[in-house]
Amino acid sequence: MKVTQVEEFTKSRVRISVDEEFTFVLYKSEQHKFHIRPGEEIEEADVRAILEELLPKRAKLRAMNLLKNREYTVKQLHDKLKQGGYPEGVIQEALDYVGSFRYTDDLRYAVNFIRNHERDRSRRRIEQDLMGRGIDRNLLEKAWAEWEDEGGSQDEQGMIQALLEKKGFDFQNAEPRDRQKMFAFLMRKGFSAEQARRAVRFDECYD
Repeated sequence: MKVTQVEEFTKSRVRISVDEEFTFVLYKSEQHKFHIRPGEEIEEADVRAILEELLPKRAKLRAMNLLKNREYTVKQLHDKLKQGGYPEGVIQEALDYVGSFRYTDDLRYAVNFIRNHERDRSRRRIEQDLMGRGIDRNLLEKAWAEWEDEGGSQDEQGMIQALLEKKGFDFQNAEPRDRQKMFAFLMRKGFSAEQARRAVRFDECYD
């Protein structure tokens, strides 16, 4: 096994490729400890020690430290570890580890997210945000069902009116361009085109 590339990853760490493939990221002190140099051979036993012992322990600790400060979906935590240069197999081991203690739980995350934003985001916007965090459609449906079983409900028309009032929108005196701007604003908030159209009263532009 030959070290084919060593490049700086951060000031203290290097990104190492073996046999032309990215293999792992190590601290520079660890690079020296394992005598890793471009163009030179690396012992298979050293590669196994790094991938099966050193990095899994570090990735698990990193995941635990991240979860101390806030909750993450599995995808978010995966992406955080990926940014840290951990190989896919090491990432999956860390995710399995924290998942075994239910430190990550995508259903719990989704229900809490819905609770936290039920009054300031439309259902569509909440779903877009959660799907962007790696929550799939089936899990979304379960989350909504659990939230509704707890008595959760939304008043999207009330939310729209509150947003219009906050923006100082006066539909009685609004110019067509002002209605268009407010329409676009409501669409960005995740409300349907029909809801936004009724709220800004486009039909009155043509009376």
